[in-house]
Amino acid sequence: MGDIMTERGLLIVLSGPSGVGKGTVRQAIFENEDNNFEYSISMTTRNKRAGEVDATDYFFRTRAEFETLIENGGLLEYAEYVGNYYGTPLSYVEETLASGKDVFLEIEVQGALQVREKMPEGVFIFLTPPDLVELKSRIVGRGTDEMSVIEERMKKAVEEIEMMRLYDYAVVNDEVENAVRNIKQIIESEHLKVSRVLHRYKKMIEEL
Repeated sequence: MGDIMTERGLLIVLSGPSGVGKGTVRQAIFENEDNNFEYSISMTTRNKRAGEVDATDYFFRTRAEFETLIENGGLLEYAEYVGNYYGTPLSYVEETLASGKDVFLEIEVQGALQVREKMPEGVFIFLTPPDLVELKSRIVGRGTDEMSVIEERMKKAVEEIEMMRLYDYAVVNDEVENAVRNIKQIIESEHLKVSRVLHRYKKMIEEL
C-alpha cells in the first residue's frame, strides 16, 4: 500500500455467533501471502499440546501469571472456558499496531465487546450465517419441533442478530472465498478513510 498507509496499523476484529465458521475464514485469509496483517496470538493457561510452540500457537502462561495480567489491565479481552483462561495480550497488540502493522483478531462475541470498549477505533466485522433472514420461517415452518424448542432457537437467533448492531460491518459467510474477499475489501477501504490519513496531510501542509 506504500504511501497511503497510515503510520499506525488497524485493529481488525472478526467475530460472530458460534458455529458461523470464523476460524475457517481466518485461516483462508492467512493462507494468502499478500497480507500486511499480524494474527494476534492468544494467551492461555491450558497445557501445551504435542507440537505446539510458545509464542507461535499461544502464549502459554500459568494461572497466577494470567491473573496478575488481568489485575494490571494487561489484557485486551479474556474469558474462561472449561477451567482455563484465554485472552489477548494488550502489549503485543499495541506494539504491533505501533509498528504500522495491522492486527487481526478472531474472537467470540463477548471478547469482541470487551475490545470495543478498550479500542473503539478498531474495525469490527460480524460474520453471519447465510440463512439469518429465512431462519425464522425455517424454524417456525418446519412444524415438527415443540413450541418451546422453536422459542429457544428464535431467542438465540434474535440475541445474535442484535449483537450485530455493535459492529461496523456484516459479512455473510455463504462461500468462504466470498467472505474473505469482502473482508479484505473492508480492510482496504478502512485504510483510505480520511480520518485515518488526515494528520499526515496536515503535517505536509505545515511543512510547505
